[in-house]
Amino acid sequence: MLSYFLYNKFARSARRAHCKQIGEDKIKTIRPITPLLIIFSIFWVTTALAQEGTRQRPCDLPEGKQFDFWLGKWDLSWPAEQFGGPPGSRQHGTNTVTKILDDCVVYESFRFPDGNFYGHSFSVYDARSRQWKQTWVDNKGGYLLFTGQLKEGQMILSTAPYQRDGKTYVSRMVFENISAEALDWRYERSEDRGKSWTPIWTIHYTRKPPPEQ
Repeated sequence: MLSYFLYNKFARSARRAHCKQIGEDKIKTIRPITPLLIIFSIFWVTTALAQEGTRQRPCDLPEGKQFDFWLGKWDLSWPAEQFGGPPGSRQHGTNTVTKILDDCVVYESFRFPDGNFYGHSFSVYDARSRQWKQTWVDNKGGYLLFTGQLKEGQMILSTAPYQRDGKTYVSRMVFENISAEALDWRYERSEDRGKSWTPIWTIHYTRKPPPEQ
């Protein structure tokens, strides 16, 4: 019995010593790896941030400046009947277009006080899709999304197809006849997925003269 007791005690001590040795070996193995992991993580994060900082912004690309023709302060006019006015007359509004957020976003502020209609849009160039994307909101609760590009001297931005009164429509805006001092803009809609278009609103832009010094 004594020999059995001593044997069990010796066996337990041996197991504890063996486990302790295994634990120390693991610690010895892990300790040199931990600083290496930290160093590697710091290197990876630093490299990623450096690459992000040197990556060219979409708004700095030549395509990202295609909407620069729209920048400035404009006087607007359009046939009054297109906006509920008497036929044969014209209505007037203003539009101020600037760049915001480090010149990466084209910001529009549209005003038509006589019609109590005000709206804003935000346009950015998406380098991945090679398209311009615009979001429009207004004081009537309007919310529209457009995508498109400059092609053959026209900037054309279109909506996705949408349903109304059981029909499928697509709407788009077209900037054309673009010069330094004027341009034409029209909003139109298609009921046949772009095969034909019906003008809804046609606006003539005239650049405001610079303020007198």
